[in-house]
Amino acid sequence: MIQIQQIRNATLRITYAGKIFITDPYLAGKHTMPSYTGASPNPLVDLPFAPQDVIAGVEICLISHIHSDHFDPTAQRLLPKSIPLFCQPGDESEIKATGFRNVIPLNESFNWEGITIIRTPAQHGTGDVLKEMGNASGFVLRSENEPTVYWAGDTIWCEAVEDVIAQIRPDIIIIHSCGAVWGNNILIVMDAVQTIAVCRAAPKAVVVATHMEALDHATVSRSDLKALAEMEDIKPSQLLIPYDGEILKF
Repeated sequence: MIQIQQIRNATLRITYAGKIFITDPYLAGKHTMPSYTGASPNPLVDLPFAPQDVIAGVEICLISHIHSDHFDPTAQRLLPKSIPLFCQPGDESEIKATGFRNVIPLNESFNWEGITIIRTPAQHGTGDVLKEMGNASGFVLRSENEPTVYWAGDTIWCEAVEDVIAQIRPDIIIIHSCGAVWGNNILIVMDAVQTIAVCRAAPKAVVVATHMEALDHATVSRSDLKALAEMEDIKPSQLLIPYDGEILKF
């Protein structure tokens, strides 16, 4: 059984092939990090439970990129320094500088404990904003007798994501759907319309919308996304929009 627990923002606890993953740990207390827009300090909401409980039993960490809302100082302090930590090439030096000893920059794929981890491309914006955001990545998890999971990471809907879906044919797709913007309102992760596009591109997959209602530069709420999905006749069984703390089982 696969279990995905929405923690907050892009932080998930994923139980896959008997192993417990954490993605993009963002464990800061409510309103303890800077604002992105001037509207409010971040994060906008508390964790659903104590940060020590978020990381309890975690065996492996996936970091899509090292923006402050994806790998914050609290997570850097609390995570065991010996945990296997997979990241994109170019981020390893900064991660190692915080004391982590088992940092694995992933060029393509890696087999860990019988699980194949594949790094996938992402597009964290467009134009000059994309240059400012820098590189980001997603990851695919594959294991014998398990559904294939694709976590797209911080990306807009783009050809690279479409290609991963067409080539990998994942059973479960996890996407960031808050419609965060940067600069002159340039989209840097998927919004509601692009989330629906993912559902259309993978009609047989279950799509899990995360990274919502946690940051002050987001433009899409869970209720916004649910309303559009209903208008577009996307079945609730295909598009799941978990609340913080909610556990999805597959």
